[in-house]
Amino acid sequence: MAAVGSSGSTGAAGQGTVSAGTLEAGTVSAVGILSRGEGGGVQGLSQPFPDTSARIPAHRRLKYISLAVLVVQNASLILSIRYTRTLPGDRFFATTAVVMAEVLKGLTCLLLLFAQKRGNVKHLVLFLHEAVLVQYVDTLKLAVPSLIYTLQNNLQYVAISNLPAATFQVTYQLKILTTALFSVLMLNRSLSRLQWVSLLLLFTGVAIVQAQQAGGGGPRPLDQNPGVGLAAVVASCLSSGFAGVYFEKILKGSSGSVWLRNLQLGLFGTALGLVGLWWAEGTAVAHRGFFFGYTPAVWGVVLNQAFGGLLVAVVVKYADNILKGFATSLSIVLSTVASIRLFGFHVDPLFALGAGLVIGAVYLYSLPRGAAKAIASTSTSASTSGPCTHQQPPGQPPPPQLSSHRGDLSTQPFLPKSVLVK
Repeated sequence: MAAVGSSGSTGAAGQGTVSAGTLEAGTVSAVGILSRGEGGGVQGLSQPFPDTSARIPAHRRLKYISLAVLVVQNASLILSIRYTRTLPGDRFFATTAVVMAEVLKGLTCLLLLFAQKRGNVKHLVLFLHEAVLVQYVDTLKLAVPSLIYTLQNNLQYVAISNLPAATFQVTYQLKILTTALFSVLMLNRSLSRLQWVSLLLLFTGVAIVQAQQAGGGGPRPLDQNPGVGLAAVVASCLSSGFAGVYFEKILKGSSGSVWLRNLQLGLFGTALGLVGLWWAEGTAVAHRGFFFGYTPAVWGVVLNQAFGGLLVAVVVKYADNILKGFATSLSIVLSTVASIRLFGFHVDPLFALGAGLVIGAVYLYSLPRGAAKAIASTSTSASTSGPCTHQQPPGQPPPPQLSSHRGDLSTQPFLPKSVLVK
């Protein structure tokens, strides 16, 4: 929840954190070229191609590490929030946790910028003055997404306090649908047929899970209201979709570093979070104290929100869209299994059906367009191809082939980098 990457970009990176891919869309890294080139040889070069045998396994390890980080952060944050919000005793104020996460995230980014300036305070101050104050227009552009992300983080506390962790995890995937719709409306992006079908499956799966929840999927505490939880999830998904797409639109071509953008988001997030705290729980916080109800488990949630989101922003550039979709699916399974053991969650056939549809939809949506077209045309090419194929004369090079993967945005799902992270 602390990472935006996922427009997200979901991370999703998670809410409120910029990933490297968000600011450098369209760039091609050497690692990315090597990974795409696996399995294909290069022939006819006058100079020998550099030996990449050592780098490719290392990149694979980074992908697996990225998968583990995305799954653990995605599932652990939701489970830990649910755990702390359902414990007996004094309950902490969610608004203070949101503010503390933004403060820690901003301070961490400030320290990273300080390290980039090699510990030179004067250079850091001059850099921040130029980037934040002189270029104030770019800074103010971040006020809108920061406001929405702050609202979104508070809504998620409300939702997880009123819904089982597994139900929230499944329902929260509606952010894929909202991000897709806002991308079509605001960025004039287009969807493939497979993506429209996957969005329909996603909506159907979420509807089935909510029908199971409304039908009384097991006993629930008296202080939990599934209707309030569902409303909070829907509002959070709408805000996530809009903020992510808006963030992508205003920062296209931006030259600011990842840590600078996250610092700016942290500054706005802290200020707006304090306003929300004063408006919603100001009297209670003034009476009981800012850190009322804080336990080691609550601090774990705050640290996960702050540093987990930044960590996802770092590793998400090593994860392609399929890997991020797979991470989301694994997070749903992990959250469900953990909820059974920790919270006595009951999985009935209706929930299993709905969750299965959502997992399948997430995977289908994450497929690159080139792969989707290949899947769709497999049966057609099999039926139309004849027994004879064109043969080249001996000694002649094969004719040039038009690759379906052009390496540009048209072959990739258009979702921002972190929408599948969180």
